[in-house]
Amino acid sequence: MNKQVENHEPIAASRIDERAEQIKQATSSAVASTKESVERAADHVEEGLHRATDKAADAAHKASDKAAQVSERGREVYDETMDRADAWLEQARDYVREKPVQSVAIALGAGWLLGRILRR
Repeated sequence: MNKQVENHEPIAASRIDERAEQIKQATSSAVASTKESVERAADHVEEGLHRATDKAADAAHKASDKAAQVSERGREVYDETMDRADAWLEQARDYVREKPVQSVAIALGAGWLLGRILRR
């Protein structure tokens, strides 16, 4: 009976070694597969972040350009308005120089009318 047990021991040990090797290979394969999947996912996320960053930077540049254009247009409108105001002021001065009595009469009438409006 000892011989039968002794004969089964090497066979059992061999099977255990085979199973252990199979488990080791399966585990290595699973780890490699998982590693590849994680790397692909990380690459995908990185690409998405790069695209999002590029889009955000592009939008920021466009907004900055638009703000610069609006600022420039605002400056142009301000300059035009100041030029018109200066021209009107010059016209008013010329009118007062040419017709001082009428200018004083108009000023008195405008002051009286403004006083009546503001009293109410």
